[in-house]
Amino acid sequence: MRKIILVTTLCFAVTLNSQTLSYNDIGLLFSKENINGTARFNSMSGAFGALGGDLSAIEINPAGAAVFMNSEFSTSLLIRNSKISSAYYGNSEITDNNYTNLSQAGGVFVFAGGRNSNWGKIAFGFNYSATNDFENFWLAEGNSGAAPLTDIYDPNVIYNIIDGQYFESFTKGKTNKYSFTFATQNSNNLYFGASINTYDVEYYQGGLLEEYNSDDTSNTFDISQFQELLTSGEGISISLGLISKPSNNVRLGLAYQSPIWYNLSEDYIDYDVDIYENDLNITQEFNSEDTYSDVNFFDYRLKTPSKLTGSFAYIFDKTGLISIDYTYKNYSNIKISNTSFNNENFTEENMDFKETLESTGEFKIGTEWRFDNFSLRGGYHFEKNPYSNAIDSDNLEGFSIGAGVKLRNIKFDISYQKDIYTAPYNFYPQYNLNSSELDFDTSKITATFVLNL
Repeated sequence: MRKIILVTTLCFAVTLNSQTLSYNDIGLLFSKENINGTARFNSMSGAFGALGGDLSAIEINPAGAAVFMNSEFSTSLLIRNSKISSAYYGNSEITDNNYTNLSQAGGVFVFAGGRNSNWGKIAFGFNYSATNDFENFWLAEGNSGAAPLTDIYDPNVIYNIIDGQYFESFTKGKTNKYSFTFATQNSNNLYFGASINTYDVEYYQGGLLEEYNSDDTSNTFDISQFQELLTSGEGISISLGLISKPSNNVRLGLAYQSPIWYNLSEDYIDYDVDIYENDLNITQEFNSEDTYSDVNFFDYRLKTPSKLTGSFAYIFDKTGLISIDYTYKNYSNIKISNTSFNNENFTEENMDFKETLESTGEFKIGTEWRFDNFSLRGGYHFEKNPYSNAIDSDNLEGFSIGAGVKLRNIKFDISYQKDIYTAPYNFYPQYNLNSSELDFDTSKITATFVLNL
């Protein structure tokens, strides 16, 4: 019996199959921002655009920095659990992921305005947040009745029995956002703010695809292909906002965040496809060769869509509040362009954004009720999936609850969030095979320590 290991080149493997994310997938992934902030912010599902007075709220509407009565510092720790279920040709798999991250840290400095001026106070704020956390692992296994990787070869033995396919995806990295904010109050009923936001992002994905095949006489023909994609870079955006108090109980907010302009670099590696062939009719000699492709480097620019947020809040004196945010984003405006270091034309990818993505709305509602130094909070959020052919279950939906306690100039807050949505993943994009259907069930616990000066 002989075992032969065959090798494919990088360009051939990329043409054949793409197990890692495409430019269009990366463009959408880097355009999203999750609800990752202080525990108070998270427990109300991020519905803070008309409220302010929270360090994560100023990332939604920078005018909220001027709502603070005193200078304040806060830091937050997040614990995340993600259950990912996959279905592929009648077979189901479940993976369980647990991660812990610093999700927020920052401070705001509040200064009194001039005595004879309508400008009541000014505030300077800085906040760090992890707007995206990419760490996950999932796998899919089943039998599609086809073996695309095997079909490209012509072995001496005909392997007409498809024993199944196996795919796993491992991702890690995150998007860090740093907001530098200036805000001011005018005549006790208007707040204005502006922020400069910088970003650094790192995303890694490893994709392993295996096919198992045999013939009528138990000869086997198995293929293993591994691809790695590392994308990293920096970005910048600006935010503008205002909050109005038309009465003692009503708050109105309006905020705009510009597109994020990213400069990105990618490294791509395609490890050799290993084919194990048992051929009883030739020789007993064992041959093997293990090599992999060189790393491919590539630089490009990405522009995400801008977003516009309108907010309303009603204050029940000092007892409680209800707050609502609605955010509009047009994902078809995502654009990829080349840099001065390459001549790549992204016409096809940008046209794909226009044709497959659409504008979406994100709805958030939150409430808070105070009992002396103790507070209870809750929220609900919904975000429409931006793919024009998405089904209802692909929309993100979730709820949140939380509580807080204040002890003199110190506050402790805790929150729980739960999000669910579905998504297809096609690891044979150039073949007429079903995608693996994924169900995401994510839970987050956030704890925040706040110090008031």
